Amino acid sequence: MAEKSFQLEVITPDRVVFSDAGVVSVVLPGIEGYLGVLANHAPLMTELEIGRVDLRRADGTKDQMAVAGGFVEVFENKVTLLAQSAELKSEIDLERAEKSLKRAEERKSAHDPNIDNERVLAALKRALNRLHVAQYQG
Repeated sequence: MAEKSFQLEVITPDRVVFSDAGVVSVVLPGIEGYLGVLANHAPLMTELEIGRVDLRRADGTKDQMAVAGGFVEVFENKVTLLAQSAELKSEIDLERAEKSLKRAEERKSAHDPNIDNERVLAALKRALNRLHVAQYQG
């Protein structure tokens, strides 16, 4: 028996990153931990954390993306991620991600009282997430 599918859309302020009506499962980073969604899931709305989104399509193909904050809504067989930023694994520029990580690490170790440590830690977490997603073999 074929698995039931649903519509998944990932939207950032800049663009629609992903839109597919043939998704059968998605695992995403909710604010209180990762959660999975299948077709006909109960309505849900929660905040997104920085992390990896794993999705599987009805044809068996899989994909991953890096997301950084936002919200997810599950309603009437549609999952909508409104993310501050999102990149498919295939779009991540490894060199740029490594440079971002290096910059964040340098700022963290600078011990400059004028640097906002929360922003530095968030930048570090985003850079590490992008690198992990880009190098993920699952």
